[in-house]
Amino acid sequence: MTTSGRIAVLLGAASVTSGCGDAGSVWERSMAEDTIRVMAYNIHHGEGMDSVLDLERIAAVIRSVDADLVALQEIDSVTTRTGRVDQAVELGMLTGLEPVFGRFMPYREGAYGMALLSRWPIAEVENVRLPDGEEPRSALSARVTSPTTGRPLRFVGIHFYRTEEERLRQAMGLAEHLADDTIPGILAGDFNSTPGSHVLSFLEEEWGVVTKGADRLTFSSFDPVREIDFVLLRPSARFEVLRSWLLHEPVASDHRPVVVDLVVRAP
Repeated sequence: MTTSGRIAVLLGAASVTSGCGDAGSVWERSMAEDTIRVMAYNIHHGEGMDSVLDLERIAAVIRSVDADLVALQEIDSVTTRTGRVDQAVELGMLTGLEPVFGRFMPYREGAYGMALLSRWPIAEVENVRLPDGEEPRSALSARVTSPTTGRPLRFVGIHFYRTEEERLRQAMGLAEHLADDTIPGILAGDFNSTPGSHVLSFLEEEWGVVTKGADRLTFSSFDPVREIDFVLLRPSARFEVLRSWLLHEPVASDHRPVVVDLVVRAP
């Protein structure tokens, strides 16, 4: 079936599959060889709901949970909108994590995109161009290495946009790019799609979606009405989900951060 034909089928009748559960246990880094804390956070280029631009406030949210891998969306790089600050680099310095930036497009004399922050050493990075919609989009993919076991892990940040058809094309483009990847993967970010949508149903063919429990609405931060920010795992059998939850932070950004504790199992 062609890509356009498959999109038509999925848009016509999407199926829903179950995701990964929340084990609800307390975080302890020493409880397994490769334990890891993942965060997905759309930071609204650092501008809070009080209209104050404050990267230190965003960094404080990240530091408060001691995250190992962080997927950040809506990041400016030296734009006039945000004082020509390289936000990925600045957040890396403020959190003590290694930053990488993925450019979507030129914006206000700089660039606009997303970033990854990592406590685990980064072995390689690729900014994967996805099918264009109203705005250019990419997936920021990093191969990181466990400091404990030396085993590799794929960490991919995304921010799909704008219509469901555009987002589905982007998800399919990412799936095609990762089709031959054999190392365990974490996909995190702002999907702009809800559970049971065509995009999530397509991704669930290969990825397990980490469930959040009763408190699951991620947007908006001050009046949550939709669940659009997720962490996905592939293959599910390589991961044990210890806990997943949302942070209550209604001012720093317009999204709530998603945090997940995981054990990466040996092959």
